[in-house]
Amino acid sequence: MQEQPESPFTPGLTARVELTVTDADTAQAVGSGDVPVLGTPRVLALAEAATVAATGTRMPSGSTTVGVRVELEHRAATPVGRTVTAHAELVKVDGKRLVFDVTVTDGPTVAAQGRVERALVDRQRFVERAVRQS
Repeated sequence: MQEQPESPFTPGLTARVELTVTDADTAQAVGSGDVPVLGTPRVLALAEAATVAATGTRMPSGSTTVGVRVELEHRAATPVGRTVTAHAELVKVDGKRLVFDVTVTDGPTVAAQGRVERALVDRQRFVERAVRQS
């Protein structure tokens, strides 16, 4: 049986990213609703950006991570002009699978919370496979 190489990632890695909400980030603008507040797709993108930032400094050359599963509860509306912060923490490493707990806050309010799973892949092979399938 072939031994798995040791992961460059360990539970406990964290990162934070911020977004000041603009009209382009609203549910109206992204097509996920008709209200002028931060749209859920933008919340998800911000949460994923935090997971990418958490692994960025330890990413092996030629590798990247791709999202494979998301659970997200969007709990509170955030109006244009407010700044939200996404915090990601790597809580589990299972081979090439990385599991993050994510929280998006608007000041003291938890605007969204959930879990993002990403997979470590060879960037070039991943892109080549995607192009062949299209």
